[in-house]
Amino acid sequence: MTIGRNKAELTQLANEALRNQPGCETARITGLQLMPDVRSGRNWEIPNVVLGDSLISDVDRAVITVHHQLGRKFHLL
Repeated sequence: MTIGRNKAELTQLANEALRNQPGCETARITGLQLMPDVRSGRNWEIPNVVLGDSLISDVDRAVITVHHQLGRKFHLL
């Protein structure tokens, strides 16, 4: 069972989790997107990330990790 969050809340949680990943202190998620035709569970995706001073390889790994971790806990309302 996952907890429902609105877009602003989930984006904030994702940004905090991303910045806690090694090498991603300056990266920023610009928003989340609802996945069409997904009714429950991990029904959202992270379409765009601003890298800042972070390396793309660090951010790529971190986005996958953050999406996996938060997707098990939260769904987008």
